[in-house]
Amino acid sequence: MATDTPLIEEHRAAGARLAEFEGCVLPENFSNFKEEYRVAREAVALFDTNLHVILTLTGRDRVSYLHAITSNDIKSLAAGSGTLALLLNPQGHILAELEVYALQEKLLVLSHASVRERAITTLRRYVIASQVRIEDLTDEMGSLAVEGPHAEEVVKEACGVSLGSLREPAIRDSTVEGFECHLLRRSHFGQIGAELIARREVLPALWRRLLARVRAHGGAPIGMATFNTLRLEAEVPWFPIDFNDQMIPHEAALEDSHVSFNKGCYTGQEIVERVRSRGHVNRRRVSLKFSTATPPPPGTKLRAGTTEVGSVTSSAFSPAAGAAIGMGYVRREHFSPGSVLEFDGGTAEVR
Repeated sequence: MATDTPLIEEHRAAGARLAEFEGCVLPENFSNFKEEYRVAREAVALFDTNLHVILTLTGRDRVSYLHAITSNDIKSLAAGSGTLALLLNPQGHILAELEVYALQEKLLVLSHASVRERAITTLRRYVIASQVRIEDLTDEMGSLAVEGPHAEEVVKEACGVSLGSLREPAIRDSTVEGFECHLLRRSHFGQIGAELIARREVLPALWRRLLARVRAHGGAPIGMATFNTLRLEAEVPWFPIDFNDQMIPHEAALEDSHVSFNKGCYTGQEIVERVRSRGHVNRRRVSLKFSTATPPPPGTKLRAGTTEVGSVTSSAFSPAAGAAIGMGYVRREHFSPGSVLEFDGGTAEVR
């Protein structure tokens, strides 16, 4: 059963069209796509990010424990900094994506609501001998984000924090519009932006106050349809749409962003290292530009001649490209930018 965003009444009052996204009911759009896209590119966008699982790790062993079971280097995180990481199974397949942020006395970990139970079970599996407590705050906390050319001014006015002074990804505890928040310096679609984690009961009031500031800078709220286009233009993959437990990190093209090759052992590390040593995978996630304005749906098969060589995972119309764009997986012979493949109704060029 889909769960509602804690901001659902705000969205209903605004006349937003709602839809289910990976088990969460979120706004699909507030106005028309053209206007939402314009404000995100030219001013500032406010958007609902309640697709998260929100966890904290406390205790003396919290850093060493998470370091030992995830793909990236957690031990090197200074307080106030963050990183991306993966939970893998022994075969190297991706069980969950994590955002990890270090605070003085705890780690804040974000994952995806669609794999909430699996992520928490995997994280807790080896806790027995370690002094670490993993707490699931998903039902108590919520999130929203601002991004765009004027996001820095909005955040500065709301809490006094200069986003430009923070190296992404970063975290600060801050009072925003009078509410205690975790402020994340975090871009969702390639522009300067921030995400705010706050208690659910204050999130609607925080949304309203930030929306007033966003509108004062010529901005507006945007829905998931526009968000999807913006992140595809920035070539940002989404879990579990563009990568999931059917892929290993190299296939998903995440080895540079989510994996450390200098940290030693963790679950799935042997497979990841073996693939790196071998030097290639037989399929890989790529960004695509289609010959049509209408996006081919996820699952659309890609061909080279009469041979099936891949498929589409996500797509949307891009005003910047003047055509539909997306992501998908293709076989090794077709990884290179400029490779042109066919699908029923058009062609797809690897970007």
